[in-house]
Amino acid sequence: MDKRLLTSLVCTLALVAGTTGQVFAAEDLLAGAKALFKPVPVKPPELKGNPASPVKIELGAKLYFDPRLSKSQLISCNTCHNVGLGGADLQETSTGHGWQKGPRNAPTVLNSVYNIAQFWDGRAKDLAEQAKGPVQASVEMNATPELVLKTLNSIPEYVQAFKNAYPGQKDPVSFDNMAKAIEVYEATLITPDAPFDRFLKGDRKALNSKEASGLKLFIDKGCVACHGGVNVGGAGYYPFGVVAKPAEKIMPRGDKGRFAVTNTSGDEYVFRSPSLRNVAITAPYFHSGVVWSLKEAVSIMGSSQFGIQLSNDETDAITAFLGTLTGKQPTVAYPLLPPSTDTTPRPVL
Repeated sequence: MDKRLLTSLVCTLALVAGTTGQVFAAEDLLAGAKALFKPVPVKPPELKGNPASPVKIELGAKLYFDPRLSKSQLISCNTCHNVGLGGADLQETSTGHGWQKGPRNAPTVLNSVYNIAQFWDGRAKDLAEQAKGPVQASVEMNATPELVLKTLNSIPEYVQAFKNAYPGQKDPVSFDNMAKAIEVYEATLITPDAPFDRFLKGDRKALNSKEASGLKLFIDKGCVACHGGVNVGGAGYYPFGVVAKPAEKIMPRGDKGRFAVTNTSGDEYVFRSPSLRNVAITAPYFHSGVVWSLKEAVSIMGSSQFGIQLSNDETDAITAFLGTLTGKQPTVAYPLLPPSTDTTPRPVL
């Protein structure tokens, strides 16, 4: 049987099973998990149309950490996607230019290369396209492509770095190349070797009994229908509040999700499912960012998506399983950024 068809069938069975808890009851849990999930690879994936090279990755790292891409010269990509904080920022919604608050919680950058698309509503097809958004958003970095290029061209070390990363191009310092460099760097921010990855590779002792029980519940209750694959999510778009809409503060009624992208009525309150990789260290949760307890988030998903009241033991077990999704965090040395010059634009606060 085709693997994709098998996965779809098992997900459907999980949804139908509801609270019966019988899916995989007579099967091996490891074999069932292997049909639904995949471990995070040890090496970053190749990017279509944007081959990586050491010099391009190094350039991307500098750009990722450089606040001079923002108008205030205070905000970098790392500000809202802090690689030392699980790729997120510990904010309900991120703080941007002029202390403005963004409309949604910042998703983790870790393993984001495995998502079907970027942003909660999937409006960016890849990480390069995503990188351009915050730079230009007035509520975030509040810059323009022209300002970014003026800044980069004013710094000789950056000009040379772009020439090295994009050899043979007439004008290598471009807004597109900036985004592509950031993309190849972000693609390296993966977290392999989580306990769950070791379990998927055959180490049955990688999960303790409570965590294994949580995995079984995660499958049986239907969570896997939206959270499967390598990223344990991030691979599709699903409605929030299938059975019961969460409270207004958790799911603001004014934010209709993917509807703003497609203008299709069926996409109202539909969002890209978040990856659950490293979810135990990336609070707060949901696109509103108002829930700080992972256990509470699990309970809310049970009632809103499936109309079931998970018991305390069940939420504890599922939460314990989610803790096994925390992988080896990338080791990152803050790059030494090239100095500004007299022609570098000054910050505007």
